[in-house]
Amino acid sequence: MGSEPRRKLVDLPVLHNFTLYRTQTNYYLIGRDKKQTFWRVLKIDRTDPTELNLFEDPTRYTHDEIIQLKRWLSRGNEKYGGLRTETTCYGIIGFVKFLGPYYMLVIKKRKKVGEICGHSVYGVAESQMIMIPNSPNEMTRADSSSELRYNKLLNMVNLSNNFYFSYTYHLMYSLQKNISETERGKIHYETMFVWNKYLTHGIRRKLQNTVWTVALVYGFFQQTKCIVSDEEFIMTIIARRSRHYAGTRYLRRGVNDEGSVANEVETEQIVTKEVAEGQKIPMTSVVQMRGSIPLFWSQKPSMFNPQPDIILNNNDRNYVATQHHFENLKQRYGRLIIILNLLKGGNHRENNLREEFQKAIWSINGGIKDDYLLAIHFDLNEHYKSGADRAFESLCNYGKRALKLINLFFGEAPSGIGADGVINDLFFSRPILNQDEEATSSEQEALKADIFMLQTGVFRSNCIDCLDRTNVAQFANGLVALAHQLQILGIRGPPVVDKNNPLAKKLMEVYVNMGDAIAIQYAGSDAHIRMFSALRGDWNMIKKNRDKIIAFRRYLYNTFQDSKKQNAINVFLGKFKPQLGKPALWELHSDQQNTMRNSSVLDFKNARNYRPKLSRSFSDNLILEGLDPKELLHENPQASREGLNNSWETTSEVGFDEAESSSSRVHSVIRDEDHFGGTGSRQMFLDVGSTSDSFGFDDIPGFLHSYNATFITAEEMFGRCSSTSSQT
Repeated sequence: MGSEPRRKLVDLPVLHNFTLYRTQTNYYLIGRDKKQTFWRVLKIDRTDPTELNLFEDPTRYTHDEIIQLKRWLSRGNEKYGGLRTETTCYGIIGFVKFLGPYYMLVIKKRKKVGEICGHSVYGVAESQMIMIPNSPNEMTRADSSSELRYNKLLNMVNLSNNFYFSYTYHLMYSLQKNISETERGKIHYETMFVWNKYLTHGIRRKLQNTVWTVALVYGFFQQTKCIVSDEEFIMTIIARRSRHYAGTRYLRRGVNDEGSVANEVETEQIVTKEVAEGQKIPMTSVVQMRGSIPLFWSQKPSMFNPQPDIILNNNDRNYVATQHHFENLKQRYGRLIIILNLLKGGNHRENNLREEFQKAIWSINGGIKDDYLLAIHFDLNEHYKSGADRAFESLCNYGKRALKLINLFFGEAPSGIGADGVINDLFFSRPILNQDEEATSSEQEALKADIFMLQTGVFRSNCIDCLDRTNVAQFANGLVALAHQLQILGIRGPPVVDKNNPLAKKLMEVYVNMGDAIAIQYAGSDAHIRMFSALRGDWNMIKKNRDKIIAFRRYLYNTFQDSKKQNAINVFLGKFKPQLGKPALWELHSDQQNTMRNSSVLDFKNARNYRPKLSRSFSDNLILEGLDPKELLHENPQASREGLNNSWETTSEVGFDEAESSSSRVHSVIRDEDHFGGTGSRQMFLDVGSTSDSFGFDDIPGFLHSYNATFITAEEMFGRCSSTSSQT
């Protein structure tokens, strides 16, 4: 091969910076790569007031050629004002049409928030909405007013908060999926975590590529460089919110017919070790998820009742949607699904939902031969009354044993791995890469990832809202996972599963931040911090009053703002598409907000008489200890109060048990010492075989040397946001 060195994968050509120019008849979007080696041109017609007409120039221009092209365009349009600069941007978010013209949404400012395997990750700092036609059709006063209202609705979705993207990394996928799966040609914008799928549909269909657009992931992203005992590693927490059943707290509950649940968020915790340039990067990741109880249930917000009654729809006695949900989880994460259900029991209003939950699990496990759903029922609120430390220790133990069963991802990969696939996937029918020369075997080996361990399931947590209690449970699981991630990477230090050391406190801070972001997105307020404050030992009257204010703010927001925000989300995601002559979105009844069977778009027929169907949600699988699934077929479906409130259930060979269990139906596979007697420190699982024998889960890194911790935020690492692109 030639003497010129091979380019690093991360340097492959992608359009990063764009300038939008306008003439009387067209917009010209000129984009260039990061190193300014080539330029591309997209022409957008401005003469058609109702259609989106795009024309992509296949030429890859040099700097001199693009300067000359702009001169020609300016001279050719001199009579009408020439070629004028409209704006600079960092990519197209999408196009949208209400009742009149098309609009283009672009990223006006971006902020670098982190790097994953050499790939830059950005947050949207500011967006801009640009009307395409130079003279849109005239509309009636009523339609014009509606157009303005739809415009305001769309802008309620604040793109500058918690929307993230990468030009060369599939941020919608976990690290394990990015590294281990090499399938090409997928339309990644169609996946559940890409929020601008609908907005980009038109340009993707017309151009058959995603060169000009970015895929937006909504949720949370925080990266921290950690220096502990003179060893450096990067800790990244990513939350990805599903768009499939997205919405607000009281208008999106439970499950829909397709098996998608409300407030479904995937959380990934990545730890990578800092190594010298040119070496493969050791990396680990753990994925957990949260989601509403997968049954059909609802709550009606009320001005007079801040805690509305839970309404169960019991028409789906075969729990079909629930089965869809868990089958989907198995396809995404692996065969083993472990559910941590934090619903309250006893006489609390949540108990009816909890009992129905259990019946659903019995039913599902009774109909399958293997890969049973494993469930943990743990009334966190009740156990918290006996002490935050004991309750948290129980959560850590659950996380520890779950991690032993499902493992985590561990591998080594070169910086920039996967970028070639990302570039090829930009084009649906023709690749951009032109490999003129074959790589040598040593080069091929250097570009491959070494995979040592895979995560083969997922830990699913929920409470009634999947917010406050769930945040604490996910932090406990993340803390336990962090200890093993550092151990696998060979980073030694103090015991991480000790909430009082600096690293644990930093992780808690990140999970608190994530909890606030997720709570604001779903419920309109920050998350409650009572349990976190109790763990830190700083719960006091000031913070108690803060939680009361948060509860009141959440109540007001859910009562008076949920409907408007739900409408905004429906418009943004294309669940509702405005049409002239049809009822406006705000004229329709609450769709709870749209739970109509086999339909993802609001129906206009008989809109005035439309009545919502109650949403169901999958029941979390609460598996009775040692209960043979065959027995379920012959049992009364009405579960005993004792079994529901005091036991974990499992029909598999692995037993789970809630603290202080009093269930009398205990199979011999559950040993006495597997029950919590009050210390919260005994083993909950049987010592079953695991593929993770390469490291011991019972061993926690010890305090081997002095413990000095330094944490560097992404803002310190990467600086302020980019506000303007250089002119092209």
